[in-house]
Amino acid sequence: MEAAVWLWPGRALYAGPSLRLGPHSGAVACVAVGVDAPFTVRRTPGGGLRARTALIPPRTRHHLTAGGERMVFLYLDPGSAEDRACRARFTAGEYGVMTGHEAEASLLVRAAAISARSPDRQIAAWTDEATGRTTASFTDPRIAAALRRLIGADEPVPAALLAAELGLSESRFLRLFRDRTGTSYRRFRLWAQMHRAARALAAGQSLTRAAADGYFASPSHFSTAFHAMFGLPPSALLSLRLTIRCLDPMG
Repeated sequence: MEAAVWLWPGRALYAGPSLRLGPHSGAVACVAVGVDAPFTVRRTPGGGLRARTALIPPRTRHHLTAGGERMVFLYLDPGSAEDRACRARFTAGEYGVMTGHEAEASLLVRAAAISARSPDRQIAAWTDEATGRTTASFTDPRIAAALRRLIGADEPVPAALLAAELGLSESRFLRLFRDRTGTSYRRFRLWAQMHRAARALAAGQSLTRAAADGYFASPSHFSTAFHAMFGLPPSALLSLRLTIRCLDPMG
């Protein structure tokens, strides 16, 4: 079965096999969708919930058992504007896990149509419906310039340096960045590193090259950061017949 990942700085979408992971947690929020059947989320420790849509908060150890073949997972930066908007769309839940997205029927129908060949606008529309928040347009030209600089940089860019380039104090820049993007500069920079590494993998490069392109210290550093963020190692995805699409953060 084919699998695909779409990655923006600040969110990621996976569509494909259930992955059959053991108990784990990740540093980002995860919206899980059982495309063709309900799934069960069991907290460890805690009880289990059966659902077709669920939001699993960050750092929540859980074990997801799929009842069908296909799943969609939407990963959102914790505390971001998209994460907050998405939480408001769930109607039930227990054990810290939210269930019953208010647009569940529509999400399921549209998730079934997602494939590696889906146009970017279709994927963006699905994530917008899931979160209830239209994809941000960064109208402040200073923040748009900052995002382009982060995505294109071939080395880490400290906030102080970027603020100086934009003619702002560091504190003013950090406040403006959060106001316009919905997340912190530090968190966005980590997503930008993942975005750069994913672009290398999409181009057929090795994990070693991807780690270097994302300016991680080593392949193991990249794998550790990826595992901490998403709750699974990159090797778990790369073992699949995987398509990786890296999308414009300003699109």
